[in-house]
Amino acid sequence: MPFGRYDQTAYPEGTQWSFTRFYVPQAFDAGYRLVSDADALWDAFEAAHHKASLPGPLELPMESFVRAVEILLKDSEIRDCPGYCPEPALWAHAVRHCGYVQSRHATGRVLVAAAL
Repeated sequence: MPFGRYDQTAYPEGTQWSFTRFYVPQAFDAGYRLVSDADALWDAFEAAHHKASLPGPLELPMESFVRAVEILLKDSEIRDCPGYCPEPALWAHAVRHCGYVQSRHATGRVLVAAAL
């Protein structure tokens, strides 16, 4: 799901609520949109990529992206209020726990073994 779709796609299905509004209704009603944090999420993935010394450019698997957004939204529920906007540290937390680095390490080992 592209980033902006979290702000538009009905959740639960058949309602007028989006994923973002479902998890942070007060912030959403006050104007917060998840899409405005696209750079913060990308920066968090870049930082994790470089910190783990992963080879090559950052290539973001959809599974890692979706999981990071899911973690952030669920962690944001308890912080919801008018004017709420996730801090960069919360995005970093979501990226650390989404499995991106672990997946890249595992995939790298598989690709190296296959090349031998």
